[in-house]
Amino acid sequence: MDISFQRTVQIVAVLLLVLAATQTIYTGLYIAELEVPRQALWGLEGLLFTLLAVFAGVGMVEDRRLALGWSAIAFGAALNVVQVGVGLTLFGPLREAANSVEALAPVAGAVVAFSFFVYNAAKILIGIAALSFGLARLRDGATLLGRGAIAVGVIAIIANAAVLAMGRGSIIPSPVAGASGVIATVLLALCLWGRSRPE
Repeated sequence: MDISFQRTVQIVAVLLLVLAATQTIYTGLYIAELEVPRQALWGLEGLLFTLLAVFAGVGMVEDRRLALGWSAIAFGAALNVVQVGVGLTLFGPLREAANSVEALAPVAGAVVAFSFFVYNAAKILIGIAALSFGLARLRDGATLLGRGAIAVGVIAIIANAAVLAMGRGSIIPSPVAGASGVIATVLLALCLWGRSRPE
């Protein structure tokens, strides 16, 4: 399959924007205490993250000057596939088992903690990608977008690293870490959209 570099960039940017939207929708429904269609949303995210890993890998090969940013996107997507898979396949059965056998409650809690650990690690990688592509856009003259992506990328890295190291009871609230990662995803997509073919 022959896909141009420009088309690859556009596909990655669109995938990032759709993923930011699905995460925002999920969070909004959860906060509003409405029924969350986990299977549909997480299943869709699993598919989108799988595609994102592939196309970001293509970008990493073709755009070696920004291989760090592309690598962060690809490996962040791969981690998110694991995180979504854990949520879809293990949360429900473990919750039911813990309700029946109280001794299994710590196991269910450990699996949820593992899922969040992977989630925060993936958000650190998205922060690195936003920082990398933000610096590139800043060099290209897109001052506002570049500085915004750099700032939010750094915040996402620090916030998610704090939660990763200290747990969800970190000095930085877990929702701040997650939100900064979603905003970094949007800004990263906007930075990518203007990326031209490398020389």
